[in-house]
Amino acid sequence: MQRLISAIETVAALFLLLIALVTAGNVTLRGLFAVQIPDWFDGSKLLLGIALFWGIAVATWQAGHICVDVLWEHLGRRGRLALDLVAGTVTLAFLAPMAWMVWAKVLTSGSQATTDLRLPVAWFTGVAACGAVAAAVLAAVRLVALLRGNAPAPGGFADGAPDGP
Repeated sequence: MQRLISAIETVAALFLLLIALVTAGNVTLRGLFAVQIPDWFDGSKLLLGIALFWGIAVATWQAGHICVDVLWEHLGRRGRLALDLVAGTVTLAFLAPMAWMVWAKVLTSGSQATTDLRLPVAWFTGVAACGAVAAAVLAAVRLVALLRGNAPAPGGFADGAPDGP
């Protein structure tokens, strides 16, 4: 499972890096040579969508998203588990239909293309849809792991601490 999570983290990070490189490259080219990268704006928006969906998958598994623990901190072990199960169920209830609808967007995008290079938008939304599916699947896996009592602690680590020195 850790390999899968690492792969998902890597996909999200690579797309964030690509956005940064395209943006920095465009600014540099525009400032030095008065030219810009074709489709840099459309491309960076589409890449951001991909990075967000894959990032949501990682955050869902690790329970590393922003959360308020005012109630959770004051509950006992069983209360925390119950609250985690409710939160996991609600998360899955939102992520599963979202993944479905992102795939519906992919299948109905037809011949939509970017402005300059005429790259099919479906390529980008397809990769984003895979991230949305990964988020829904990881939400379901986390819910099962909570029920079995072996879900990673918030932050994604089984004992609450990162591996290594």
